[in-house]
Amino acid sequence: MPIANKIAGFIDKSSWIRKMFEEGERMRALHGAENVYDFTLGNPDVEPPREFLKEFRELAEHPIPGMHRYMSNAGYDETRAAVAEVLAEKSGLEVTGSHVIMTCGAGGALNVALKTVLNPGEEVIILTPYFVEYKFYIDNHGGVPVEVWTDRETFQLNLTAIENAITHKTRAIIICSPNNPTGVIYPAESLRKLGELLRRKEKEHTRQILVISDEPYARICYDGKEVPNIFPYIQNSVIVTSHSKDLALPGERIGYLAANPRMQSVEMFMQGAIFSNRVLGYVNAPALMQRLVAKLQRVSVDINQYREKRDLLYDNLTAMGFSMVKPDGAFYFFPKSPMADDVKFVKLALQHHILLVPGTGFGAPGHFRIAYCVDKGMIERSLPAWRELAREMGL
Repeated sequence: MPIANKIAGFIDKSSWIRKMFEEGERMRALHGAENVYDFTLGNPDVEPPREFLKEFRELAEHPIPGMHRYMSNAGYDETRAAVAEVLAEKSGLEVTGSHVIMTCGAGGALNVALKTVLNPGEEVIILTPYFVEYKFYIDNHGGVPVEVWTDRETFQLNLTAIENAITHKTRAIIICSPNNPTGVIYPAESLRKLGELLRRKEKEHTRQILVISDEPYARICYDGKEVPNIFPYIQNSVIVTSHSKDLALPGERIGYLAANPRMQSVEMFMQGAIFSNRVLGYVNAPALMQRLVAKLQRVSVDINQYREKRDLLYDNLTAMGFSMVKPDGAFYFFPKSPMADDVKFVKLALQHHILLVPGTGFGAPGHFRIAYCVDKGMIERSLPAWRELAREMGL
């Protein structure tokens, strides 16, 4: 076999979104793009804000000498300082540029954090439903993923289940808020209780447990809700995020890792993370994007566009009989499947030219994911097809 057996197995397990994307291409060629309703990819359909284009134009017209050269593996000092300034305001703690590493997106930051702390065979708790790449990232660094269900009705943290899953091998917990695929935000009180739980467990097992807060959707929140900064509540914590969603720059691969300044041995962690950023092959985050986002830490896309799409789909789909939690943020729904077999349901939806991703792909059979970061016109055109699907399901 030309590739490793493990990789071949991973490809098979991770291929749901890719399979549906390819099916969408086939259907668009057959039926016309306007007659296919693709809700599979979390790929922002909005353009970057005007401030980004302004800074981009300014830098292109007035280039900085040497701006495309190597820099410190942690990134430009001024960019790290700009990130730290906002985090310090949100957390009320003394976050400085020394606590920040610019990375190749949130995925790069996650891999850096995991490589820094994991010994072979140590466990990382991931909360179901979860972003499927987590399991592969953990495997990259010799870790063992441990799946722990959130509350099955609300998708909020199930602290009892988390406590029961922590062992002498637990090294880290990954949380994602607003969550992909559910859109829920974990409130401050839940984070406070999680912090208390971890202090007890760290003392019981005499080991540090790192909470990695994956926050690429943190600025896409609705109805006046906000994502609480994790640092005041959980001492041993890091934030990993990107500007893929808040600035609509997924292809530019620019993000960062920020460590809680109160973390035990934070200086040692940062040394390890900077080293890991280099030897993983990232070397440093893209230079041009670092220059640009340094001035855009208080800027984001217009989230009202996403809120309008959320409300349009939520109001219509729930009226048809579909059951789901209304998202607090991000741009996904995670409804219950009308059929016990979510894969079978998604295949049935294809007959109505609706492309979805089964919950099985997120570790949660019996659900399916809808990504509504799509053209509003497509959502409106899809509603008759949704009604036909609902009728066929007896809703």
